[in-house]
Amino acid sequence: MFVSGVLNIPSNNTMFNCFNYRKYLYNHKIYYILNANKIKIMKSNTSIFYDIKNRIISRIKRIDTKGYIMTFILGNKDMIDEDILQMYRENGISHLFAISGMHVSFIASILMLIINKTTYNLKYKYGIISMFLIFYLFLTSYSASVLRVVTMFILTGINVVYNLKIKTIDIILLTLVVLCMINPFILYDVGFQFSYITSSSLIIFSKKIKNTITNNLYTSYVCFLVSFPIVIFYFYQVNIVSCFFNLVMIPFVSLVIFPFSIIVFIFPKFIVFYNLVISILEYVNRFFNNFKIFLVVIPKSNIIILLLLYLIIYFCIRNIKMIVILFFLLFVWKYSFYFFEEGKVLTVDVGQGDSILLILPYRKATILIDTGGKVKSKKEEWQKRKKEYLFSGNTIVYLKSIGISNIDYLILTHGDYDHMGEVINLVNNFKVEKVIFNCGSYNDLEKELIKVLNKKKIRYYSCIKELTIDNNKLYFLQTKEYDNENDNSNVIYTKIDGYKFMFMGDVSITAEKEIINKYNLPDIDVLKVGHHGSRTSSGEEFINEINPKYSIISVGKNNRYGHPNKEVLDNLGKSKIYRTDQDGSIMFKFKNNKLKIETCTP
Repeated sequence: MFVSGVLNIPSNNTMFNCFNYRKYLYNHKIYYILNANKIKIMKSNTSIFYDIKNRIISRIKRIDTKGYIMTFILGNKDMIDEDILQMYRENGISHLFAISGMHVSFIASILMLIINKTTYNLKYKYGIISMFLIFYLFLTSYSASVLRVVTMFILTGINVVYNLKIKTIDIILLTLVVLCMINPFILYDVGFQFSYITSSSLIIFSKKIKNTITNNLYTSYVCFLVSFPIVIFYFYQVNIVSCFFNLVMIPFVSLVIFPFSIIVFIFPKFIVFYNLVISILEYVNRFFNNFKIFLVVIPKSNIIILLLLYLIIYFCIRNIKMIVILFFLLFVWKYSFYFFEEGKVLTVDVGQGDSILLILPYRKATILIDTGGKVKSKKEEWQKRKKEYLFSGNTIVYLKSIGISNIDYLILTHGDYDHMGEVINLVNNFKVEKVIFNCGSYNDLEKELIKVLNKKKIRYYSCIKELTIDNNKLYFLQTKEYDNENDNSNVIYTKIDGYKFMFMGDVSITAEKEIINKYNLPDIDVLKVGHHGSRTSSGEEFINEINPKYSIISVGKNNRYGHPNKEVLDNLGKSKIYRTDQDGSIMFKFKNNKLKIETCTP
């Protein structure tokens, strides 16, 4: 194949604590992205192995409508609806949908039963099975978790065939050494981390328990504990009852759904019954997902916290009473921010939209102004390829990463999609206390939200003038009701720790003139520029009057509107300009009258 195009360096994450696409590609030995403008096939691939793989994929796609056969046989979850996958993650059972030791052991056991009818020679048996598993590894595109299982099976086979008497724990360590020699970056693979730590822990802490229920409960307990630090490190939340949920789901998936997937692949006529079983699985998953009370948000941890967690987990496995200490540590870590955290005003990079997070010092209140909206926007490439790292928007990810599960005030500047498109997602992910709308009639998007608010019994208000939170006040500077949504935007002025902030929504020059005629607003410290830097906003008279020290433009990269406008940039020339398309998310931290600015540059 001949390909010509432009090489680009992959982007870093533009939001703090979110998925880093560049680092992800680097760990997979990919250093550039090629935007191809010409592709020419020079020669067709005649490999019989690729032909077999393509035939298997085509057969599964013809049979499978929901994507579960593809998931359980080849480890590809792309066909399963993302919302359903998210529910599995929140319920703590998404690991069941990754090919692991359970799947490979089942396949190896079936092969062993077949081969035992032809020969008892250990070399032949382990040799044939190993070759088949290597081919299966190829079918799964060399998944890290499958590579771990296959490598361990081969090493175990060598140990058995040649009677080397190597201890199981040594084989586990040898597996790690071999894999690191093949690919040192495998240590950064989340699937490998889950697979290696859980399987190793089950072997190390294995107990001879005759009672099946007790044995399954112990296994689930160990798996939950050892995977717990990884879960909170990457996903910032954990379902505390997933241990018991796994007790039911592990046997159901391993003994029913996975074998059934293979049967349906061979005999497609059973797909009707298979889909019925999958419907039961999804129903149970949705049912348990309704109990959000068990989903606990944990702040992003550092290496010291992780090591401390694993030390305590070691003792928890030995003595269940030690789990009290584990919960105490997590409680201290989660709520420690309330005692020392500085105030923050964070402009989130949501592309062509707005989302601004205000956290008052010592977390006296969490205020979110707008949510952005991504559903109608073009998805970034990493969002398509690595869905498991995306919860439903950068704002939601960041909030969870700093341990916030409760939003005191959700302020919507107006009803445009790029300002509130993620709002229902957010309301479903967080406990929202109060919602504030702008002046004017509700549009369809706002009416849809109000239905959700009424169902959840969340209080909401519109067209307010002032909001008092602790010792802070937010002033809403509307002067009158206009005949368009943009000029009816909530314009908010506030002073936090001595610094003056002004958030303009999408108001035009017309509303700006009305505001400066009515209010005295000299020397604003930080201005969130109106309407993404459109030429219809940020008039010269208005900018000269408020004289901002810092100006923030929330704007999408290479957007079709041409934002920000050059004339607007000229008007803001006396201030320091930050743009989300160039600087990523912009954070203002303040404490004891000291201001610190951080950006998350692409």
